[in-house]
Amino acid sequence: MLGFMALNKPSGLTSHDCVARVRRLLKLKKVGHGGTLDPLATGVLPIAVGRATRLLQFLPENKSYHAKIRLGMQTTTDDLEGEVIKTQPTPNLSLEDIQPLLKQFIGSIQQIPPAYSAIQKDGKRLYELARKGEIVEVPVRTVEVTKIDILGWYPGEFPELDLDIYCGPGTYIRAIARDLGTKLNIGGTLAGLKRTESCGMILSETITLEELKIQIEQETFSLIKPELVLKHLPIITLSLEEGKRWCQGQKIPINLELLSSIIRVNDETGEFLGIGNLREEDDYQLLIPQVVIKLY
Repeated sequence: MLGFMALNKPSGLTSHDCVARVRRLLKLKKVGHGGTLDPLATGVLPIAVGRATRLLQFLPENKSYHAKIRLGMQTTTDDLEGEVIKTQPTPNLSLEDIQPLLKQFIGSIQQIPPAYSAIQKDGKRLYELARKGEIVEVPVRTVEVTKIDILGWYPGEFPELDLDIYCGPGTYIRAIARDLGTKLNIGGTLAGLKRTESCGMILSETITLEELKIQIEQETFSLIKPELVLKHLPIITLSLEEGKRWCQGQKIPINLELLSSIIRVNDETGEFLGIGNLREEDDYQLLIPQVVIKLY
């Protein structure tokens, strides 16, 4: 088996739990995921099966989320999994107070990831250090947020704001919730998160673990072909003979002007062979195998 699936991750399972369940259902060891989701989060979890696990690094990076932010509350984890460390009821807060601040979270922004996160420092995950009570200085990172749309506003003692957030890799939505609360001087935490797009896969195309089990039993399950997920990459078509030599590790001379050095490689029958790297050597270009999918 070789390909991808867009899994609709349920709340309460880690991304690793989901991979383990898919492995058991498919009776296959080689299964991986693209883009970790927190246990409470739901939505699109890209899953790679078989040799497609080697292609995860080439998938599109942009993501989108439906987030629910609760204001007037701050937690240790910046979501509802953590201990509440501050509350400040704000029944008079209005959407008009918030709208101007959202613009500060769009574009290339500086962000401090949550202390409880999977980022590694000195070989340890930050959440492991935080659970031991160690105080760690979390490094600031630059992330890209392309758009924020307001979906809903629910006033009250602890008002909630629903947002659609479109962002690049490495963006922590929990950090946006925390920082929005900080700018309002009342605290904020993430009350719910659903990923609606990841690695080129969208929520409407996902499959649940229960649906996967039924489809496997009914022998109707099929994987998404790698070339469909990698269609954002430029493509080179080789002859059958060139394709065979390329898959066997040989460099193929190419004379094409391409903007990207990472190339999707097909043969003349349309079969996907793998991912190549275009390099300049002397006065000509060489297509070098980087990940070979077709085996001879």
